[in-house]
Parts: sequence; structure tokens; C-alpha cells
Amino acid sequence: MAASLRVYRQRIRTVTSTKKITRAMELIAASRIIKAQQRSREAAPYARAITRAVSALASFSDVDHPLTTEREDVRRSAVLVVTADRGLAGSYSSAVIREGDRLAERLRGEGREVVPYLLGRKGVTFYSFRRRHIEQSWTGSSDAPQFETAAEVGQTLVDAFLEGGADGGVDEIHIVFTRFVNMVKQEPTVIRLLPVEVVDEVAEVRDEAGDERKDALPLYAFEPDPDSVLDALLPQYIQSRIYSAMLSAAASELASRQQAMKSATDNASDLIRKLQQQANAARQAAITQEISEIVGGADALASAQSEQ
Repeated sequence: MAASLRVYRQRIRTVTSTKKITRAMELIAASRIIKAQQRSREAAPYARAITRAVSALASFSDVDHPLTTEREDVRRSAVLVVTADRGLAGSYSSAVIREGDRLAERLRGEGREVVPYLLGRKGVTFYSFRRRHIEQSWTGSSDAPQFETAAEVGQTLVDAFLEGGADGGVDEIHIVFTRFVNMVKQEPTVIRLLPVEVVDEVAEVRDEAGDERKDALPLYAFEPDPDSVLDALLPQYIQSRIYSAMLSAAASELASRQQAMKSATDNASDLIRKLQQQANAARQAAITQEISEIVGGADALASAQSEQ
């Protein structure tokens, strides 16, 4: 019984130490997610404005720009998958990887070759373990995205798109990331980055809450000419969309990590209570056994004395 009691106490100490770690990680994620949400909100107006400007320019002008022209024969499709660099975030990375796999399966079903680009160490590990081809990858900034990384990714994807699928590049580009809705809801999302879609005069856009609404595209005066404006705007548009996706993914990662660590902390508390109950039961059993042994010894001693 004493040995069992020591085992229970040792397990309680171990689980308590683990609980302290998960609680600390939960608090760290909770403190960092506020800044991540703020960065995402601050970047949203610019991303929304440049998206509307590019959409209006592509819709109302007659410019046949390479980045807005649909390819007749789409051979190769690039898929940029945004995952986390670190674990302990629940199903965050696995959910976006599954969404990327569903997109890749659909594209292959349409006869297209999928060219994977990866943002985040978890995605790189997943693909490398399964010996999948990785065209290019970037790691080290999933929970604190840097615009320099988004600019590098955007330039790489634009160069591949301009090269074309027939010459070893790609004919279209999709990005798969996790859209932050609120603290308890994060959605794996797929958007087509290139070619830029030409939309109607009234387009469906998302407001700050993530709900779709109708919005009229503005009319712009193009100076010096639409072609030059597109040349200047489109690279910034691509970088902005990628950076916005990275910021939303970072907020989603931290929210998922906070939820996962809170669940781990709650589970540790439940386990400690159960172990304490088992330890108390073992202690009571040990005390009962000791009392029984004392009473038995006293009875045996009394019996021996009476016989004498």
C-alpha cells in the first residue's frame, strides 16, 4: 500500500508540473493573440482597398495584362499552404493541410499538375515525412509574420506564374490558409491568387465580421495609363493578399494554441483530482490495514496472556 501511495504522489507531482507548463503557454498565447488580431485588423483596410482597386481596374479597363489573363490550357497549378512553425496548437496545421490535400485532389481530377509551396515548418515536416515534392518553402515566421517574407513569397509566385506552365512555371496560383473568425472559430480557406479574377461592377466582399455583402466597385481615373497602373499595383496586390493571409493565419494559430493549452490544463486538473482521490483511498486502506494489524496483535497478545 505504501508503494502504491508513493506512486500516486509521484504522478500527482508530475501532472502538476505539466499543468503549470500548459497554463503558462495558455497565458502566453492569450497575451500574444491580442497583438496578432490588432495587426490583422490594421492590415485589413489596405488589403481591402487594393483588392477593390485591382478588381475595378481589371474589370473596367481593356488591358490584356499577363496577371489578369486566364490561360487557355492550364497545366500546372501552384498551391501555397500556410501552416504553423510549432505544434501544441490542436488541429490547426492538420486542418489546413487536409484542406490543401482536398484542393490538390480536385485540381488533379481536372488534369492539372499540383506544384506545392509551403509556409510553415509543420507543413514542410508533413510533406517531407511522406516524401512529397516541395517546390519551395519558407519557415520561421508563422506566429509573427513579416512583410519581407510575404514579399519574397509573392515575388517567387509571380515569377513562376509569368514563366508559365509550359516552361516549368505555373498557370494559376491558389493559397490555402486559416481565416480567423473569432476566438473559438477558425476556418481553413482557399482563395485563387492568380490570375486576378475579373468581377462584375457589384462584387461580393467580406466585411470585418467575415460575412459576405454586396459592394459596388469604385470608378478610378488611371494615370498615366491602365497598363502601367496594373504593372505597379499587381505585385503589391499579391504581396498584400499573402501578408493578410499570413496575419489571419497567425491569429488563428495563437487562438488554436490557447484553446489546446486550456484543454490540456483542464484535463490535467481533472487527472490530479482523480489521482488525489485514488491516493486518499490508498492512504485510508493503508491506515485501515495498520489498525487491523495492531488490533490483531493486541488480541493475540491478550490471548497468550490469558492462557498463561
